[in-house]
Amino acid sequence: MPTEAAVVGNSTIVTTNPATGEVLAELACSRAAEVQNAVLRAKAAQPAWQASSVGDRVALLRRFQKILSERRDQLAMLICREAGKPVVEALTTEILVILDAAEFCARHAHKFLREQPLPHGNPVMKMKRGKLVREPYGVIGIIAPWNYPFSIPAVETLSALVTGNAVVLKPSEFTPLIALELSKLLLDAGLHPDLMQVVIGEGPTGAALVDSPIDKLIFTGSVATGKRVAEAAARRLLPVVLELGGKDPMLVLEDADLDIASSGAVWGALMNAGQTCLSVERCYVHRSLYEPFLETCRRKIGKLRVGNGIDSEVEVGPLVSERQLRIVEDQVNDAVARGARLLAGGRRLSDLGPSFYAPTLLADVTHDMTLMREETFGPVLPVAPFDSDDEAIRLANDSDFGLAASVWTCNRRRGEAIAAQVHAGTVMVNDVISCFGIAEAPHGGFKLSGIGRTHGEMGMDEMVQVKHLEVDLLPGIPKPWWFGYGQKLRQQMDGFIDLLFARSWATKLKGGLRSAGLLRRSNRI
Repeated sequence: MPTEAAVVGNSTIVTTNPATGEVLAELACSRAAEVQNAVLRAKAAQPAWQASSVGDRVALLRRFQKILSERRDQLAMLICREAGKPVVEALTTEILVILDAAEFCARHAHKFLREQPLPHGNPVMKMKRGKLVREPYGVIGIIAPWNYPFSIPAVETLSALVTGNAVVLKPSEFTPLIALELSKLLLDAGLHPDLMQVVIGEGPTGAALVDSPIDKLIFTGSVATGKRVAEAAARRLLPVVLELGGKDPMLVLEDADLDIASSGAVWGALMNAGQTCLSVERCYVHRSLYEPFLETCRRKIGKLRVGNGIDSEVEVGPLVSERQLRIVEDQVNDAVARGARLLAGGRRLSDLGPSFYAPTLLADVTHDMTLMREETFGPVLPVAPFDSDDEAIRLANDSDFGLAASVWTCNRRRGEAIAAQVHAGTVMVNDVISCFGIAEAPHGGFKLSGIGRTHGEMGMDEMVQVKHLEVDLLPGIPKPWWFGYGQKLRQQMDGFIDLLFARSWATKLKGGLRSAGLLRRSNRI
């Protein structure tokens, strides 16, 4: 039985349960013309949505929030069946995150979208009144991943909708049913069906969305695909937000709490079977704690229960596909061949199902191993020692990625000082991953981790264009800088510049005298 989404012919995908291989659904793929039509329908419906009051949009989010809360158990089960993660993680890292994001958008939309006065410092501009107005782009295209198939597109969709946009979502071919449920929740909350549409398919469907007349694209996925998306978008200057993953380092200083830090490392590396862009994918431990840390992690990993996430006792589920399992397997085998110590795991668990891999602990890893250079996206905790803070910072920054990082210490000031030197979009002190669940916090990174931000006010900023609106309060008076140039105007402007910006009061006074009559010029055209 297949263990991953498959395309039948060129028109249908089959989505399966990665834990069991059970076929969940067979869905028709959206052809390019259908994607185009979906975007055009969204464009037609969006102006009325933009014209609606912010209060109406907030009310819809509140209804969505209520329905989601009521249906959370059945949605968690669907997430478990289609994405493979344990039900507890479906509740905490998907549904709870969305409920909190809806709360943030509902509470902050009015203030965020309020017109912002723009004060003028230049005295000659004092008879004008300016303001900044935030307007929606129009139609936001979203290409979402399979690892957080509910929370990632939902957070982006809510930000887009509350700011007045329409949305066309292309989910991963591995998790289309979850995206369809997101759409159904919004429709049940009262959203016009053309304002949030889902198009199903693989790469060609995503390419069709990029080529369609959307007004902005939010993409989450691999670096290689993200580059191709950026190239296609650049051809028509389509604005993009790219979240392209990470290789997040964890720095455990010598004064860290060994029990807390080891539990954080095990959870941070292995939750969602390591299929998290914010996973701990590189762990560096001060040499004085190194061996005790490894032994504590080995013992804790040995207690983890691996299996079908529908079982509430299970802590680590399957990988999403055989393809992803092979990537993890190849990286672990390469590391062991290059000298890494295998302390736990390092093997398939075929007796559990087709896509299970044992939670793995590797010691003495180095940066010449693929495992420490490329994103793993699997249940692996690689650990290496360091001898000084400077070495730890150097190792943390020795990566093409810069999404997030963590520093573990009992000295808060020291932790913040080291965090300030780590090149990442988010650095946490004494915790990992939970930054994604802070609705107010922006999510995004440096370097190959992407462009732009989602979540929080910065995420809402990505959904709007800022318009500067300026009104002259003296419409009947010609302006002193209009045509009618000459030597006299040159002298007056030279004096006016001295009046405003000269250092000495004497020069300012002389400048004021030279600029006299600037407003009463008689030779203006």
